[in-house]
Amino acid sequence: MLFLIIIKVAIKSLLANKLRSILAMLGIIIGVAAVIATLAIGAGTQKQVVDQMTAMGTNLLVIRPGQRVVNGVVSGQQQTLTVEDAQAVIDQLPTVKKVAPVINGNLQAKYFNKNSRINVVGTVPAYLPVKNFEVEKGRTFTEGESEQLARVALLVPQTVENLFDKNDPLGQQVKMQGINFTVIGVLKAKGDSGFYNMDDQAIIPFSTALKEVFGQTAARKSSIKEIDIQANDDADVSKLQDEVTALLRKRHRLATDTPDDFTIRNQAELLEQRSSTVRIFGVLLASVGSISLLVGGIGIMNIMLVTVTERTREIGVRKAIGARGRDILGQFLLEAVIMTVFGGLIGVGLGITSTALVSHFFQFSTLVELTSVIISMSFAIAVGVFFGWYPAHRAAQMDPIEALRYE
Repeated sequence: MLFLIIIKVAIKSLLANKLRSILAMLGIIIGVAAVIATLAIGAGTQKQVVDQMTAMGTNLLVIRPGQRVVNGVVSGQQQTLTVEDAQAVIDQLPTVKKVAPVINGNLQAKYFNKNSRINVVGTVPAYLPVKNFEVEKGRTFTEGESEQLARVALLVPQTVENLFDKNDPLGQQVKMQGINFTVIGVLKAKGDSGFYNMDDQAIIPFSTALKEVFGQTAARKSSIKEIDIQANDDADVSKLQDEVTALLRKRHRLATDTPDDFTIRNQAELLEQRSSTVRIFGVLLASVGSISLLVGGIGIMNIMLVTVTERTREIGVRKAIGARGRDILGQFLLEAVIMTVFGGLIGVGLGITSTALVSHFFQFSTLVELTSVIISMSFAIAVGVFFGWYPAHRAAQMDPIEALRYE
């Protein structure tokens, strides 16, 4: 009952000075809103990164040729990977599920008066499951079509939009490198992988790309740009990476002290690195927002000190009629906590609203999590208690006689 009375008196005191109370809460409101908004942006960015990387498969190894270095200067890639390397990987390593050799390049694609420069990928049918592509409509090409140099192509949504607007591309002819390709399928969107836009490319049969589109010479007819490896679901991808490295070094006849003439990217490790970077970025943003809470706490302490000074005679009267020091301490401390709680609740609403506006107007991925709300509110209350304790303690320690004499 006494606690309810103290709350009632505290609220009445705050309402008696509405403008002062609002100004005291302003720092808390801005701080909580900033913390929630920054954590939401960080969480949204992390989710976007995870979704994009997962879309390409986390049990994926990507092998690319090593860089050519001349007199200490990087001058492109070496031609070190071959179709035979890809075949050896699938034949000799039991934990490999699928392998897709890739040859690619940026080419101009044309459809009547529309043209777009896209990434043209020459590969085998296994490329789609390895890269987690799904057919939205139409079909994929077969092994037979790949061997017969079929001039067929799969397109992704961005390429379809650039070349066909809203028209159905199935069965239409797209010209690439002066060759007409029949569109037999459209793949589902995957988004920007962080290396290139996977929604703006065409996928054609490997043999067609190798012999007709990119026109490799007989001496280099088997050199490829990339080997994509999908591990078995229960495989240790890191161990598989070591096995692939050992196999390729043996095939390329590299001495023990010679560096690899290829690079292997482990998708799972890359996902963890990116997620870690985004998490650190989110913590830094939240730390900046937390500074506003500390500033708000200092504002509350200043206001409470002024309030204690103005209510010195009131404190004296309360002590004179039997109020204990802890009662006075509880009252003023409760006033500070009430301000931070109300300020925090307003800040939560403002933070959620601001993240929704950022997501709507700037097309930026945001995600408000319950934990961020709990953390920001808990921190706000802790700030209220910490900065409200000194003024409350000062009021509780006042001598009642001196307080009654105060003018």
